[in-house]
Amino acid sequence: MKKKMLSALMLLCTLSGFAQDIPAREVPSVVMNVFNQKFPKAADVEWERKGELYKVEFEISRKDHSLWINESGNVVKHKEDIRSADLPAAVKTVIAKDYKGYRIDDVEKLQNGKETLYKVELKKGSEDVDVFFDHQGKKVENVKM
Repeated sequence: MKKKMLSALMLLCTLSGFAQDIPAREVPSVVMNVFNQKFPKAADVEWERKGELYKVEFEISRKDHSLWINESGNVVKHKEDIRSADLPAAVKTVIAKDYKGYRIDDVEKLQNGKETLYKVELKKGSEDVDVFFDHQGKKVENVKM
């Protein structure tokens, strides 16, 4: 029993080393300046260190955002909640055609470099399905964002 508890404790300590909440005062000024310039109206700001990246979670107008910034101040990834009405028309067309009977439950806009994808959570009864689309409405498989 002691070995299992010790193993579990070691695993927990190891996992917590991958991402670490940090106070804003520990965020490098170049990272903080980029964030403040791009998102001056951010509220409920929380910082985390993930390897070489700084992840910041925040809200703007009650919409959740997650942003990853490297140590040089370059935005690497940006994830934001959007309204289904804000989906590109091509995406809405594909959903209406290929997912009849489903309703859009949640939508996220994901930007990784110059690539922009839309993660759409669709529901039909008790069934949930997450589908990724590019701007033209093409389904994207094996997304690693």
